[in-house]
Amino acid sequence: MYTSYIGRRFLAAYRQKKGLPASYSARQFFDEVQFPLFFDGPRKAMSIVNSSFEQKVGAANELAQTMTISQYQLHRFHEGIKAGKVSGASMVGYAAEDVQKGTSGQVSNLPIAIDAEEQYASWIGQALAVGTNGGILILLDEEQVWWALFEGWPIYRRYLTETPGLKARQLGTWNGHWLGHVFGSRYAAGQPERGFSFKTKKVLGALAIPTINWLEVVLALARRFPQRILTVNAYALSQMNTTLGFVNLDLPSINRLAEHNQELSPDGRPSHFELLYQTHYTFKNACKLGQIGLRAVEPAKLRRFMPLGSRTEVKAHSEGKPYRFTPDPGPPKKRESAAEYLERQEKVRTRQQEEFFHFKIFKIWLIAMLNNRKELNQLAEQLAQTLLAFERQGVESKRGKSTDTRLVEELLGAKSLRLFIDQLTKLLGKHHAGAPVFKSIKDTTLLLPVDLFPLFLTLARFEYQYQKSL
Repeated sequence: MYTSYIGRRFLAAYRQKKGLPASYSARQFFDEVQFPLFFDGPRKAMSIVNSSFEQKVGAANELAQTMTISQYQLHRFHEGIKAGKVSGASMVGYAAEDVQKGTSGQVSNLPIAIDAEEQYASWIGQALAVGTNGGILILLDEEQVWWALFEGWPIYRRYLTETPGLKARQLGTWNGHWLGHVFGSRYAAGQPERGFSFKTKKVLGALAIPTINWLEVVLALARRFPQRILTVNAYALSQMNTTLGFVNLDLPSINRLAEHNQELSPDGRPSHFELLYQTHYTFKNACKLGQIGLRAVEPAKLRRFMPLGSRTEVKAHSEGKPYRFTPDPGPPKKRESAAEYLERQEKVRTRQQEEFFHFKIFKIWLIAMLNNRKELNQLAEQLAQTLLAFERQGVESKRGKSTDTRLVEELLGAKSLRLFIDQLTKLLGKHHAGAPVFKSIKDTTLLLPVDLFPLFLTLARFEYQYQKSL
C-alpha cells in the first residue's frame, strides 16, 4: 500500500533527523508519537474505519478494567497485528477482513506476506495525508511536506483539547489547512502559529474544521515548488474506498496563476484570492484531464460568459451571456429615507466589489491560459475601447443604435475565428478609425492556436463589459 511506502520513507527520514538507530521501528514510532497525539483519550485525532480505536470496549472485559479505554484499544490493536490479522482495520487502505464487504476488492489468493512493520508504517503514511474537499486525501513523496505536517500534529492535538465541542478525527482536514499556512507568505519558523487561523462551522450541531478547497493545497505547493511537477497519490477512505491513483501536479503552469495573487490581494493574504476562487472541476474530475495544470483550475461559472458553442469540450456548457456589472445606485428614490438609501448604497457597493473581484479572477485565468502574453490583454482592451467608440459614433451621427449594437454583439459572440474576422470586416466598413486595431487583432488571432482563440475572445468580452460599465 502507498500509505506504507510513505510511512517507511518518513520513518527513515525521522531516524536520520533524530539520530536514531536503524532498529527504531514503525511500532515504536506509533507507540511514542502517534498514540499519545492521536489516540490517547476520548477525543481521537485520527480515524481509520473499523480499527480498534473506533470499536467500543465492553464493560465486562476483565483486561479493560486495569487499563484506560485508550490503553486497551492500543493493546487490542497490537494483539490483532501480532495475530497476523491483516485488514483495513490494521493496515490503512487494505481490503476488509470480510471478503463480502464493499472494500474487499483486489484481494488475491496469492500468498503475499505482509509483516507487522508494513502495517504500522501505513498508519504513519495515513497521518501524512492532506485532506481536501470532496473527501479526497492526497499523499506526497516529498520530505518538506512531511516535516511541515509533522510540525502541525501537536498543535492540532492542543487545539482539539482546548476547543470543547469541536468535532474530533479531522487530522487530514487539519493537515490541509496547516500545509497552506506553512507554505504561505506569512509563516515564520520561530513562531509557527502566528497568522494561522480558519473559521470553524456547524456540522450536525457540532463545530467542525471545514475541509479546504483542493485549489488552496495546489497553490500552496506551487508557492513552495514553483518549478516542480509533483506526482501525488489521491484516494478516499470510508465505508467504500475510492482510489484515483497517481496524478501529476503541473506546478509551473499553476504558478502562472498564483503570480497574479498580488493583484487581488495586496497584503499577500490568501483570503482575498485562494479562499474565494472556486474551480469548475472537482479534484476528482480534474484528475480525468490527465494532470492538474492550469486548465484544471478553470474558474467556476466562467463558461456562462464564453461565446456560445465556441469550444468543442465546453459546447454543452458555454452560454454566451454578457458579464453584467451592477450600475451605481443613483439618487434617492421617492419616499426613500436617508437610512434606507445608505443601506441600498452599501448593498450595491458590496455587489459591485464581488462582481469586480470575479471579473478579475476570470481575467487572470484567461491571461494565464494565454501564456501571460501582455500584448493579448492590451489588444483585448483596445478592441473594447474601439467598439465602444464605434457605438458612441453611431449615437452622435444618429445612426441606428440597435444596428451598431448588433454588429458588436455578433463580433463578440462569434463561434469561430472565420466568423470573427467576417464581423471585423463588416465593422471596418463602418468604422474606419478602428482600422489599425482591427488589423492588429486580425494578424494576432490568425497566429493563435485554435483552442486559445475562444479564450482571447472571452477576454475581450469581459473587457468590453467592464469598460462599458465605467
